[in-house]
Amino acid sequence: RSSTSVSGSLPRWFFPQWCTRSPIIQYNNIATMKLFSVLSMALFGSAAAFAPAPVVNSRAVAPVNMAAADGEFYIDQNRRNLMNLILVGSAAVTVGGLAVPYILFFLPPSAGGGGAGISAKDALGNDLFEKEYLTTHRVGDHSLAQGLKGDATYLIVKEDGTLEDFGLNAVCTHLGCVVPWSAPNNKFMCPCHGSQYSATGAVVRGPAPLPLALAHRTTDEAGTIIFSPWTETDFRTEGKPWWM
Repeated sequence: RSSTSVSGSLPRWFFPQWCTRSPIIQYNNIATMKLFSVLSMALFGSAAAFAPAPVVNSRAVAPVNMAAADGEFYIDQNRRNLMNLILVGSAAVTVGGLAVPYILFFLPPSAGGGGAGISAKDALGNDLFEKEYLTTHRVGDHSLAQGLKGDATYLIVKEDGTLEDFGLNAVCTHLGCVVPWSAPNNKFMCPCHGSQYSATGAVVRGPAPLPLALAHRTTDEAGTIIFSPWTETDFRTEGKPWWM
């Protein structure tokens, strides 16, 4: 064979036979080798994908992770108790704020009471004197005056032209409206929900659950009309006064 160099300085016999062929054949052989290399790499990658994963000792790792978690999120008992107290206190304040007005709504309003007697007053806050009062108020008159605790209280003129020895609190025992006197019907008639009371304040028709509160009516040495708490038996019910 000729010793003509294929690569310049190396003899032809140094190369395999396929390297000495035409350039087209050489190009095809090189392409085939590259394709074979790509297929081999793909096959190796596929096999590696299905290889079993390495086994990790979870029992050894778990305590470490749990310990780290406990150290990171642990809350001491004193702080936990404080948080519980704050939560319970907030809930109690909220529930109490809603419950107290709701309960008081169903309780009869306070009417009268207190310690010593006070003088009856007119709408301007002036003391009322019995003699002057009777000159301007006729028999059967039921007029309001300021009584115990500032509540509106009826002064009643009897048939003999003198004042009744008790006053009637004008606050309705249902929901606290001021009950007007109806002379044609000879009774107190509440305009709010229809409760009615007799001339002495006893319940004639509901929904009022209790009679009008009583107060003693007297006159002092100066002739001033005095209201004082009624603490004895209620003569209308023969029971203990509900307003005490």
